[in-house]
Amino acid sequence: MRRAIAVTVNGRRHESAVEPRMLLSDFLRDTLGLTGTHVGCEHGVCGACTIIVNGDSVRSCLTLAVRVDGAQITTVEGLGTPGALNGLQTEFRQKHGLQCGFCTPGMLMTGMDLLAKRPLATDQEIREGISGNLCRCTGYQNIVAAIRAAAESLGKRP
Repeated sequence: MRRAIAVTVNGRRHESAVEPRMLLSDFLRDTLGLTGTHVGCEHGVCGACTIIVNGDSVRSCLTLAVRVDGAQITTVEGLGTPGALNGLQTEFRQKHGLQCGFCTPGMLMTGMDLLAKRPLATDQEIREGISGNLCRCTGYQNIVAAIRAAAESLGKRP
């Protein structure tokens, strides 16, 4: 039995009927075609599927789509466009904060959540903030540098 949900994703309202067991990551990717949300481990460990739901970072592979009925959702596609990147995306590009790119959407969304909620006074705070996101390529140093630079440009560092 399908259930009707209505969500606002990246500023656009979507109404759909979904299976009660459909994961939010599958809804975003398969129903809405927003493939920027990556699915890695499917256990909430890697962080690749991180999105923002009602202002908080959420693992979309652990969240049922029916649970977000009425929610405001931001995915990596809602941050910027190739011609108009947001500040964090720009810093990731300038600081070489990505390599293969698989973890990048989740890192960006986690970074956005951190920038919205914390002063990020030290690199250690940034490292702790992204500790739930795994990257097999970068060694994290350039990701930390990118988030630090974005925090500095937003006045989020003392």
